[in-house]
Amino acid sequence: MADNVQIAILLDFYGEMLTEKQRDFLGYYYNDDLSLSEIAANEGITRQGVRDAIKRAETLLYEMESKLGFVAQLGEIKKNLRQIITCAEEINAYNLEHGLSREINETTVRIKSLALDVIE
Repeated sequence: MADNVQIAILLDFYGEMLTEKQRDFLGYYYNDDLSLSEIAANEGITRQGVRDAIKRAETLLYEMESKLGFVAQLGEIKKNLRQIITCAEEINAYNLEHGLSREINETTVRIKSLALDVIE
């Protein structure tokens, strides 16, 4: 996963545990695509100060994920849900070939729909 995307995801999960300034700096840098110099000029601090604050915040986000693992757990849940969707599709295909139970068809459609709601 690209660092920018990974930081954005970690920020979504753990951003509220950072200081407001840390969240702001990460948001400016990763979401708004501002340079360190632009952030420094807007905030009235040095470029090095911005860089240090961003690096500290990134380290905190990675530490939180290392300890809590919410992003990894969500990835595993999504992987399992994709497998559930595949199984529901296989059941539905079998059902169509061997008797067409409307209840089975409706249930597999519902399973797929519920799984997709979580994934997206």
